[in-house]
Amino acid sequence: MPRSRINGNFIDKTFSIVANILLQIIPTTSVEKEAFTYYRDGVMSAQSEGNYAEALQNYYEAMRLEIDPYDRSYILYNIGLIHTSNGEHTKALEYYFRALERNPFLPQAFNNMAVICHYRGEQAIREGDSEIAEAWFDQAAEYWKQAIALTPGNYIEAHNWLKITGRFE
Repeated sequence: MPRSRINGNFIDKTFSIVANILLQIIPTTSVEKEAFTYYRDGVMSAQSEGNYAEALQNYYEAMRLEIDPYDRSYILYNIGLIHTSNGEHTKALEYYFRALERNPFLPQAFNNMAVICHYRGEQAIREGDSEIAEAWFDQAAEYWKQAIALTPGNYIEAHNWLKITGRFE
C-alpha cells in the first residue's frame, strides 16, 4: 500500500486528499502522476517519519519518471536533504549542485550548501588548520550571498555572520 494511504497524521492526510484531487483534475500524463506520487511518498516518509531509505527509493523512482527539470530540482534537493541528515555531506553537496543546475532559484539549496561549508570550516578550526577553515568559510559566504540575493530578508543569521566576519559586500 502506498505510504500516502497509510500515514495517520491529520495534516498529511489532508495533503494527500488535496494532492489526489489535484492529480485527478489537472491535465497530466499518467507518468507525471506516478512521478508525483513517488515524490509525495518520499517527502512524507523522509520529512514526516524519518524513513530515509524508503524516502530515497521513492525519490529515485520519481527521478526515473519525472522529465520536468524544475520538478526534478526539488527531488534532487530532497535527496540532498536526506544525505545532509545522514551526515553524508559530500553526497549532499552533489545533489544540491545537481538541483541548482536545473533550477538556479533554490535559495534553500544555497543555504544548505553554505551550512555544510561553514560546518567544515569549524571542523578545520578544531583540527588546527586555519587556512583550510578560511577557504571553507569563504565558500560558505559565497553560497549565503546567493541565497540572500534570491530571498532578501531571509537567512538573517547568515547575513549577520557575513557582516561580522567582513564577508558581506
